[in-house]
Amino acid sequence: MDKQEVKNRIEKLSKEINKLRYVYHVLDKADVTDEIYSSLMDELRCLEEQFPDLKLVDSPTQKIGGQPLPKFQKVKHQVRQWSFDDLFSFDGLRKWHEKIQRMVEKSEGGQGGKGGVGELEYVTEIKIDGLKIILTYENGIFVRGATRGDGVIGEDVTENLKTIYSIPLKLKQNVSGVFVGECWLSKRELQRINKQREKKGETPFANSRNAAAGSIRQLDPKIAAARHLDSFIYDIDFLQGLDFPQTQMEELQLLKDLGFNVNKESRLCKNISEIEEYYQDWINKKDSQNYGIDGVAIKINSRKTQETLGHTGKSPRWGVAYKFPAEKTTTIVEDISVQVGRTGALTPVAHLRPVSVAGSVVSRATLHNADEIERLDIRIGDTVVIRKAGDVIPEIVETIQGLRTGKERVFHMPKICPICGGRVEKEIVGGKGGRGGIGKTSAAHYCLNQNCYAVEMEKIIHFVSKKGFNIDGLGESIVEHLMEEGLVSDFSDIFELTAGDLKPLERFAEKSAQNLISAIEASKKITLEKFIFALGIRHAGEETAILIAQAIRMELKIKNIKDVIAFFPKITVEDWRNIKGIGEKSAESIATWFSSEKNLEILERMKMAGVEILLGEKGVKGVKEGKGKLEGLTVVLTGELAGFTRDVVKDIIRKEGGSVSSSVSKNTSFVLAGENPGSKFQKAKLLGVKIIGEKEFGEMIK
Repeated sequence: MDKQEVKNRIEKLSKEINKLRYVYHVLDKADVTDEIYSSLMDELRCLEEQFPDLKLVDSPTQKIGGQPLPKFQKVKHQVRQWSFDDLFSFDGLRKWHEKIQRMVEKSEGGQGGKGGVGELEYVTEIKIDGLKIILTYENGIFVRGATRGDGVIGEDVTENLKTIYSIPLKLKQNVSGVFVGECWLSKRELQRINKQREKKGETPFANSRNAAAGSIRQLDPKIAAARHLDSFIYDIDFLQGLDFPQTQMEELQLLKDLGFNVNKESRLCKNISEIEEYYQDWINKKDSQNYGIDGVAIKINSRKTQETLGHTGKSPRWGVAYKFPAEKTTTIVEDISVQVGRTGALTPVAHLRPVSVAGSVVSRATLHNADEIERLDIRIGDTVVIRKAGDVIPEIVETIQGLRTGKERVFHMPKICPICGGRVEKEIVGGKGGRGGIGKTSAAHYCLNQNCYAVEMEKIIHFVSKKGFNIDGLGESIVEHLMEEGLVSDFSDIFELTAGDLKPLERFAEKSAQNLISAIEASKKITLEKFIFALGIRHAGEETAILIAQAIRMELKIKNIKDVIAFFPKITVEDWRNIKGIGEKSAESIATWFSSEKNLEILERMKMAGVEILLGEKGVKGVKEGKGKLEGLTVVLTGELAGFTRDVVKDIIRKEGGSVSSSVSKNTSFVLAGENPGSKFQKAKLLGVKIIGEKEFGEMIK
């Protein structure tokens, strides 16, 4: 064949294969056998390898997966992405319907839907339990696919989405637009993948949604291709080249006409009774489908009415998600703690015996406020029923009082803040004139110390920092997020987190949740000096922590947290002060910290969570046995060093038996000064302390 004949053959093969895929993956029909399909694909692949310049932009071979990516790029959505508010009952549906009617009456003078307020039409669609995807096409060609992200910025997962057969690389009409839908994994495929993972000793995916999300976030598109993902597209955000549909039903039909896979189970409903009928019907048959379903999406049919109603800060007013009854299970409340939020509000959190619910292992549940605890009569030690709907944080819905033994303990909200010791005040939230505005009233407790939350957050950020426990992935924003959700209120809470606690949170997917848990697990083995530094004791910085570790290693042979709990509270201020380099303020602060029952309880919980202190045969890493070249000398660093990093210099000084101080005094042996030295340089000159440069320092340690 000449080149023109090859070009024609490639075009015809591509067209035929795309047609067969559409018939099979979208229309769910099989016109030819797998052998015929494979034969056509082999021929196309062979021709493309011989004539790569003739490969079409929408070639079916792109579905196989390209080269692995170094990382995902961030992409700003052309149209802001929203998420629907959730409903869980017919009463909630009725109230939403009435609210919409009032809003339409007010804004349109009574002309809502197609025939007035009383005739608002709704489209109901089954809500797929998958991963939201946003597809961008230019002149009919698929150019970009992204995850939802935070609604404004998502991740570019174009290459992975190209591997999904039901996502067309070229539309049936030459239009540009942004199309929204759901990427999902079939239940059969989940079983197949999990069998493979178990054979390899890998953790199985908890559910199909997590598997789909994990697959789309693979850097190697071949992995995504091997997992046989699928899609349903249900919305058009932007359209150019055609008139925009005037109803949601017309929108679904246009998506089909363009070549997208559209779920066929939508229904036009004239009233909320018909919506409820549709909802109840799918409660009974949701498990019969090969994909996960977690509720019903309800949208006003009229696009004009949708535009009139608009959006709130986080969701459209014209649509809601009517969630199926949540999965429930029982477990035991092992403890109740209090989380202090950014506003100073105290929120009780139940610590549960870990249990699997809705595909995740959870160990915590919010109790909202004191009224909720009283209403449900929850006591420490109670057997309770917990509910978790999809990615919603679990909550306790009832106690099983018939299983009480008499040993259960009543919980009381604290009168002083558990973080800062400030005064706690009970306020009425909601209702007329309340802190929460007009609505339902409830009792909330607030810490009156405005600095409380910020101080505790800074302590935890210090604790997980590089010089402390060095927990990768636990940065400032994540710490704040975990505190806001009531998952972390002190150091020890970090080591009790599970992947199931994290996955319901907005910023965590299956992989990111597991990555953070793995990082926390890896951090549990720590040297004594890093451990002491991480505690954030006032006037006990990095150098003080190292001095303590060296002295304690020689005197008490500290090997674990149990030894710290046993010995440190017995050390007096005078004993701490006798350690060379420890001043009066540091000694008092250290003694005070280890005399606190609250702090010792935190250490005990860390011990129970498996945190270990490492010393090794020679004690603190980097400290030489015997005398070094700087034995007994105290060194201060100032200025910019050219030949060393500060950490390297500090390690050298300690290895040679010296100590590093942060301030110059008459007891300073010498100051090591680099370029642009600061006030320490001037103070050393004033006190007559010896000042040396890098070259002289190098000679000293040869």
